[in-house]
Amino acid sequence: MANVTSTAAPYETVERLQLGNRLLRRRDVELKTGKSRSAIYAGVSNGTFPAPLPIGDKSVAWLEEEVDSWIANRLAERNRTLAGRQIQHFGSHAQEARA
Repeated sequence: MANVTSTAAPYETVERLQLGNRLLRRRDVELKTGKSRSAIYAGVSNGTFPAPLPIGDKSVAWLEEEVDSWIANRLAERNRTLAGRQIQHFGSHAQEARA
């Protein structure tokens, strides 16, 4: 048997975790996002939801910061949509006032 040694660690050492950088298991992701298991994995497959990190032979978790960022992007998208509707709404009132 050959003696194989490696100086490289299989992971990067993290000096300090920032607040919000904890690992969430799938059930926690479901509760936090309101998405079902199948919707989470469909989003991962099509690139619209963060991919999980392997944390064991048969287990994965999501970085909370990435899930929070996904939620923040949904909120920003909603706010842009609502702002666009308000501009259209106010624009139609301005046209009515000129008539």
